[in-house]
Amino acid sequence: MPDWERYLNNHQTQFIDELVQFLRIPSISSQSENMDDVRKAAHWLTQRLDQAGLEHIEIVETGQHPLVYADWLHADGQPTILIYGHFDVQPVDPIELWEHPPFEPVIKKNRIYARGATDDKGNLLAPILAAEALLAETQALPINIKFCFEGQEEIGSPQLANVLEKNKAQFACDLAFSADGAQKSETEAQLILGRRGMTGLEIGVFGPNHDLHSGNYGGSLLNPI
Repeated sequence: MPDWERYLNNHQTQFIDELVQFLRIPSISSQSENMDDVRKAAHWLTQRLDQAGLEHIEIVETGQHPLVYADWLHADGQPTILIYGHFDVQPVDPIELWEHPPFEPVIKKNRIYARGATDDKGNLLAPILAAEALLAETQALPINIKFCFEGQEEIGSPQLANVLEKNKAQFACDLAFSADGAQKSETEAQLILGRRGMTGLEIGVFGPNHDLHSGNYGGSLLNPI
């Protein structure tokens, strides 16, 4: 067993405890009463990234919910991978459908149940722990790595594009990897390439101001669609 894998196995209890701490933060980005909680989650992440041995850790202000950046850039000649994730979560309504309070994590049959456990706090924490294990046991990473964790994915990332545009060099990379997803099964990982994006389009259509008989007018008037 590689040393880094042994490191991960030996620290499982600690990692689970830390994830539970993270999940207890009600970082709901769509509710104004939770704005401080989103920022609290950002500060939790900066401390965890520092503990893992990452560098240049920074809370990047966006004008709304913050973004967290960190990197490790000492693999000369190797590509730079940017890992994306988000630490905000969806609201919890309808609360009556929950079997337990959403921000009081419960472990059942080796699974953690809480808001954000898989979307995206658990997924986000995994690559941090992987980097920590490699740095702890080998004092290096095989590639250069950057982390970009935002606090407003669940409201459509309204400021993210502007932040990236203003900080192109800081976030420049050869490949971007999203840690916000699923895996094939409990024992099989899954890598998806070319994920879809989002776009908005508005089309203005002009035509008659009232319905017209298709038989009488269908040949003489063009359908505005």
